[in-house]
Amino acid sequence: MTKKYTAQCACGAVKFAFDTDPSFVANCHCNDCKRASGGEMATFFAVSADDFELLSGAPKAFHYVANSGGGLDRNFCTTCGSRVFTSNLDNFPGTVFVQLGSLDQPDMIEPKLEMFDRRRLHWVRPLDLPQFDGMPS
Repeated sequence: MTKKYTAQCACGAVKFAFDTDPSFVANCHCNDCKRASGGEMATFFAVSADDFELLSGAPKAFHYVANSGGGLDRNFCTTCGSRVFTSNLDNFPGTVFVQLGSLDQPDMIEPKLEMFDRRRLHWVRPLDLPQFDGMPS
């Protein structure tokens, strides 16, 4: 059965899909996300691991321990290097965090909050969304 949302890496080797309409969609300004994304922030959202389906490819996982002390696996395509999702999160078991930019139709999902706004660079303007100094509880 076709899933509502489809996503892939830059070269199309890694493809995945899910049906969940995400309720947690964040622009994260923490230093971990900045380094991992190569940008000022990362936009990601949570999907239940039970709904997440890898359709093709064999992403490589890089295990990382975040500033929070929790471990996670950042998954990327071994062909093009695109980071596409994060799994095996110690602090969020049973959840996959998907990078918004990997979606085939990223305009279907909008951020709902900004977090670690204390790390936002001075030239970036906040969106009209709830703002959190750290991880929302």
